Amino acid sequence: MAECVEPVKLTGWLGLTIAALILLGCGAAILVLIDISGGAFTLSPADLAAIRFTLVQAGLSAVGSIVIAVPLARALARRRFPGRDAVVTALGAPFLLPVLVAVLGLLAIWGRNGALSSFLEALGAPRLNIYGLTGVVLAHLFFNIPLVTRLLLQGWASITAEHFRLGHQLGFGPYVRFRLIELPMLRTVLPGAGLLVFLLCITSFAIALTLGGGPKATTVELAIYQAIRFDFDLTRAGMLAAIQTLLCLLVAGGAMLTGTPGEARAGMIRAEGAAGRDGLYLDYTIIGAAGMFLAAPVGVVILRGALTLTDLPASVVEAAIRSILVAITSAALSVTVGLAIAVGLVRLAIFRPLLARLGEGAILIVLAISPFVLATGWFILLRGHVDPFAIALPMVVGINALMALPFALRSFVPAVALAERTDGRLADMLGLTGATRLRHVLLPHMRGPVAFAAGLAAALSMGDLGVIALFGSTSTATLPLVMYQLMGAYRMEAAAGAALLLLILSFGLFAAIDRMGKTNDRI
Repeated sequence: MAECVEPVKLTGWLGLTIAALILLGCGAAILVLIDISGGAFTLSPADLAAIRFTLVQAGLSAVGSIVIAVPLARALARRRFPGRDAVVTALGAPFLLPVLVAVLGLLAIWGRNGALSSFLEALGAPRLNIYGLTGVVLAHLFFNIPLVTRLLLQGWASITAEHFRLGHQLGFGPYVRFRLIELPMLRTVLPGAGLLVFLLCITSFAIALTLGGGPKATTVELAIYQAIRFDFDLTRAGMLAAIQTLLCLLVAGGAMLTGTPGEARAGMIRAEGAAGRDGLYLDYTIIGAAGMFLAAPVGVVILRGALTLTDLPASVVEAAIRSILVAITSAALSVTVGLAIAVGLVRLAIFRPLLARLGEGAILIVLAISPFVLATGWFILLRGHVDPFAIALPMVVGINALMALPFALRSFVPAVALAERTDGRLADMLGLTGATRLRHVLLPHMRGPVAFAAGLAAALSMGDLGVIALFGSTSTATLPLVMYQLMGAYRMEAAAGAALLLLILSFGLFAAIDRMGKTNDRI
């Protein structure tokens, strides 16, 4: 973290105080869960089954994502073709894609009444049934294959073209080239990527809610939801939430100790020197098959949703307006808090660099804590003072902002450090402080990062089905919750229209807000 010429002043202390309050709130939620469980952790057969299923589906999802992403990333790294850059860019789209939209699309392709089942029935084969472990893993593969592929592409970009040219001069065949040049990179990148996917699958709620369920296909998060929403068994919910947090922290700790992809260098891999025509048809077959797997569900949702988009129920329109307000408020809160914390961390770094790094790392650990766990803990804390169901939307806004905060900090801290390093001394000489310093020193350097972080937070909040499923009601339902209710009532036409609307709003919010930062940069 860069040096700062100014000591920690009021604005810096404000950010550090906010960071401390966030950590205190998260810690309080975890402690109350441990307290209400009594520390006994007496697990019933159903609890053990939920833990077992959570670990099994996360493990299968992580392994499956890696097995598919490695050849896909290698093919993309080795080949140049028209539209390749657009394909690589599109690999980031599932991160913003609302989970329920993807689930509806997967059901339309792979479900019992889906296109593939109809094709198999025409051949005399039985229809598919993807509910349970199969469906949960399939959905996780859809979301995580692009993520692992992007991480691996960074790894391949860190291998200089000189390595491949030298291998060619030495007469290395495809297998030897892979073993001596590419495999060492994979050994560095894959453990971290696998643990990241494992962590994301542990904390995945909407997929388990829609495609799992039943005694044999219940995750820990789904068991927490059932314990509160249906049984109101807070002791069991607290115990499961504490176990969930322990699992997440262990996996997150392991991920932090693993290697990460190196930075791309000027002599990055080029297809001509790396592969030539070796495996040409196999590479394009892999790219085409992966593209179909990832694009088909979204395409089906768009086609089906377009037929009913103009004839949506009033409840969908009301929920969409509510979701937009929640998303914008959550994004504004996440950016404001993130900017204040970033300023505090950068200014703290001048005389306590280690403490600043520890503070940033502590905030990033929030990403490892499930929103469901935080909601459960805060529900228990607040239930004697206020009705949590009455403040469902503010709680959704707060937790969504908190979940987007680590992403904001990762871009804000370097930008604030650069601004202080570039213009901080002059600002000190001119006596610029507070809002004036923010306007003239920080924001010119941060319009892009702020717009990107706000757009990301808004899109993630727009498609979230988590806390609102726990505390939501008819009067507070967001668009994802209404869509889930339509799917549960087998109103698939209306659900498809709601899915397309949700898709448009999620990507539209991200694009519009992110565009603001790029436009301002040019001005």
